[in-house]
Amino acid sequence: MDVTRIDLADWRDALPATGYELFHDPDALSVLDDHTDAELRLYGAYKGQQSVGLVPVFVGRRSIGKTAFSPPVSLGVPRLGPILDPNSPKPRKAERINRELIGGVVDDLEVGSRSTLFRMTCPIAYDDPRPFVWNDLAVEPQFTYVVDLEGCDDLEDVMAGFSKSLRNEMRRYDDLDLSIETEGIDAALRIYDDVVAQYEEYGDTAPMSRSFLRDLLSRLDEDRWRVYVARTPDGQYKSGIISLFSPDLAYYWQGGVTATYEHVSVNNLLHRRILEDLVADPALESVEGYDLVGANTERLCEYKGKFNGELRPYYVAESSGFEMSIAKSAYQKFTGMK
Repeated sequence: MDVTRIDLADWRDALPATGYELFHDPDALSVLDDHTDAELRLYGAYKGQQSVGLVPVFVGRRSIGKTAFSPPVSLGVPRLGPILDPNSPKPRKAERINRELIGGVVDDLEVGSRSTLFRMTCPIAYDDPRPFVWNDLAVEPQFTYVVDLEGCDDLEDVMAGFSKSLRNEMRRYDDLDLSIETEGIDAALRIYDDVVAQYEEYGDTAPMSRSFLRDLLSRLDEDRWRVYVARTPDGQYKSGIISLFSPDLAYYWQGGVTATYEHVSVNNLLHRRILEDLVADPALESVEGYDLVGANTERLCEYKGKFNGELRPYYVAESSGFEMSIAKSAYQKFTGMK
């Protein structure tokens, strides 16, 4: 099996029909490349002419040495990392492809060097991080909630496991004169202003720039995103959520800042409308789950837990050792990397 660097055109050809996350989309990668000063390196694993694995990495130079990140930091990308497409049901073959793909990538990046800081946050579908451990990297599980949509014919099916209070609030939508519709990029930028204000409230900075958000939505195909906006009868903006879509997952990506209308949480109503689309819109029929994008912040888990989503692990692999701990601390100080 050969592991080699490829370009975006090859990446587009090699990307499987399913099993990847939104930011693996070549258009999304192109925007990430435009908004970071790192070099985008795309790796492909091939058996003959057949692609069996892909990994994107952003390689930069800093005072601490070389950085190799997937995803890049400070752009609001929850996960990136490796995609495996072994085209074989045999676990042994998938394990070998995984081992050789990760080994080839870390060798090319010289991850073993003391001057290289490596960090990779893997997709949910990537469930075997052992090759990172075998290459002397530290691996830690992280978690997200995913609401299961398989077998759900309507909204009531989806809400069956929700908390009683959440179900009751969502059902009140039909009795309110609040409208929730999908809008465009201008509305997404209005939501972005809410996100910035919310981060400032907690003494933090927003995970992306305004220009990155605008460019991402402009470049992606329109079936990859929707902007849901709640307005009063006179058109007053109340709140909104930017949702992204991979072939398999819908993402609660940005927005959802606290707001109420007639003593009802507007965000609960926004989620209801998104879930209605996910189970009823033929354009979204391939989507099997609603990813609430994170179950690692304690203050947010009480709310997200009301959706009765499955707790799904994903893995973060990074450089280990004392020197890397110092380098990581220095990098975190200037970038906000978690």
